[in-house]
Amino acid sequence: MAAFDKPAGAAQTENGAMVDLAPAPATQDLARASAAELAELYRTKAASPVEVMQAVLARAEKADPKLNALIIVAREAALAAARASEARWMAGNPLSRLDGSPVTVKELVRVKGWPHSMGSRLADKTPAAEDAPAVARLREAGAIVWSQNTSPEYGHKGVTDSPLHGVTRNPWNLERTPGGSSGGTGAAVAASLGPLGIGTDGGGSVRIPAAFCGLVGLKATYGRVPAWPPSMHGDLANVGPMTRTVADCALMLNEMTAPDPRDPFTAPPDERDWTAALRVGVKGLKVGLVSPAGRAYAEPPIVERLDAAARTLEQLGAIVEPIEPPPESLDAGRVWVTHWFSAMQRLLQLYPAERHGEFDPSLLNQAQTGSGYTVQTLVDAMVERRTITTAWNLVFTKVDLVIMPTLNVLPFPVAQGQPLGPDGKPNPAWANTSLFNLTRHPAISAPLPPSDDGLPIGLQIAAAHYRDDLVLAAAAALEAAQGLAFPDLPA
Repeated sequence: MAAFDKPAGAAQTENGAMVDLAPAPATQDLARASAAELAELYRTKAASPVEVMQAVLARAEKADPKLNALIIVAREAALAAARASEARWMAGNPLSRLDGSPVTVKELVRVKGWPHSMGSRLADKTPAAEDAPAVARLREAGAIVWSQNTSPEYGHKGVTDSPLHGVTRNPWNLERTPGGSSGGTGAAVAASLGPLGIGTDGGGSVRIPAAFCGLVGLKATYGRVPAWPPSMHGDLANVGPMTRTVADCALMLNEMTAPDPRDPFTAPPDERDWTAALRVGVKGLKVGLVSPAGRAYAEPPIVERLDAAARTLEQLGAIVEPIEPPPESLDAGRVWVTHWFSAMQRLLQLYPAERHGEFDPSLLNQAQTGSGYTVQTLVDAMVERRTITTAWNLVFTKVDLVIMPTLNVLPFPVAQGQPLGPDGKPNPAWANTSLFNLTRHPAISAPLPPSDDGLPIGLQIAAAHYRDDLVLAAAAALEAAQGLAFPDLPA
């Protein structure tokens, strides 16, 4: 089959809404096509799932030795699934618009037959007996689950390296981190090793690598995407899509939100087509702009791109006003750390003391710190969490959306746990993501134009509970207005 015969183009309405899910591909490389583009190519028989899977596998052979993002590549199973998908498309009976789209999965998410390694030397490597809900739903939609991706040990930090797998690199700049903890998935999707990725997010672990890799990464309203087995971090943790386009993110959400009885806290069923949000635009929406200025150090390109994004939203008809975060949330970082470290201390009970030296030192430090917390410390943090959530609920009665930088820094060098501030010391206040894990509000990281030296920047967009449609609408409007072309990576 000849690739990319479709002579279509993306259109945009006066309110900034995207109206074409599958604009004409700008490249002849099938591996770089979006899932929405692939569906159109398959429908018109301009390309086949087998051709696409072969292209992704070939690209992975060249790219991954530079990135170290892939742990498992299930080549034969992927090609078999691609042949089955091809037969469905040829017969005119695809399972969904994602039928035949390759998807890659973070190693913290269970995939039947693959070890649930958690990035750890200590974790049981017995192959999983069944798929996690997100994986199962995408398989049922015909997506091709073909690779497993690196994570820091137990997803404990915002960069991706581990004693088990070593260092994962950012395809935009191989000397920089892709972020974490879904950094392997972020690197794979950014390098066009398939259009779709599944990550997890307990403090920003989808949105951080999305920002550092120029991707769209969604942490939906807590419970919107069912999760199993339960995370040790309880209701901080989410499973979410990572893609190069907002349309692909919405297509993934369509499948991943199906309820699963194994999740005890799943949100009420919502069978809407989330791609409908991409056509709504932002005209008339009230947007609160939260700038890091005066509260945390932010690198100048971050502030510049934030201000430009606010102007773009205004040009698209939104009403953008600066707002201050509620004072109840100013100590949210400490509250989140208390919850996170308290959960991490469970690892000290799960594994014998004589093996604790095999943990990543930073993970061991978190667990030991958590074991020193008193019951009162944790109970106080739980009370503060409720207060913070109520305060942000009230914010969302006054504005429809809140925007802020996803991260206050550009991708920093690999093998650093944190970026350095202007004083040359570690800067712990570099991510703005964990707040919405505490409050459980939906938040997306959407790409902004890169810095002048070619490094990605992300905008975090948040909304009230269950208004995932609004964050998708705003991200789609910005995407259409900016017209960013995703580069051919690794650089």
